[in-house]
Amino acid sequence: MKKHKIVWSGGTGPREKLIAHGAASLSDCELLAIFLHTGVRGMNVMALAESLVTHFGSIYEILAADYQDIISFHGMGAAKFAQLSAVTELSQRRHARQLACENVLLNPQITRQYLQNLLSDREREVFLVLFLDNQHRVIRHEEMFAGTISSVEIHPREIVREAMKVNATALILAHNHPSGRAEPSFADRRVTEQIVKACQLLDIRVLDHLVVGGGDTVSFAERGWL
Repeated sequence: MKKHKIVWSGGTGPREKLIAHGAASLSDCELLAIFLHTGVRGMNVMALAESLVTHFGSIYEILAADYQDIISFHGMGAAKFAQLSAVTELSQRRHARQLACENVLLNPQITRQYLQNLLSDREREVFLVLFLDNQHRVIRHEEMFAGTISSVEIHPREIVREAMKVNATALILAHNHPSGRAEPSFADRRVTEQIVKACQLLDIRVLDHLVVGGGDTVSFAERGWL
């Protein structure tokens, strides 16, 4: 099968554009083309990247797609699925390392991206807690509770118990909405209040509760709810 090199419409490949102007200058399709590296017969790699984005809807949806969805697309196979999976995992590990070394309040976008990577493709609701030290660095993250496609049962005492085990002084709560809509429900707000009250008894701060839905994230702290 003849392979097609990356060609950018401006006459310079995305790699050269990245080196000259930085990664932020590339479009989603150009970034994707760099990872895919080659196209297929009758379709160069830029055309393949554009076709993927059109079919799945966004880069986010491509990276969240499962193995069968990816390999069923013309021009994609196990090798390209492995490339995309590796990129996602590298990003997640990078963010995890940053959170372990830096104050999460100084890097809210890193925290959001990390939680997006962990939660956005889950088919059922998962409630996760970031346990933080007194400098607001992540000690560990724990998926505390798992539920159904539309709900999850939360036990504040278990969160407090785990915080005490790891000597956490602050927490960030997070859960996903598999429906794709990140807007918090009344039940989300009520259980957050219960967790905050339970933590206050032991002088543990709840810094935020992030709800992940699709490619969006809603922050309780930014809404003024904490």
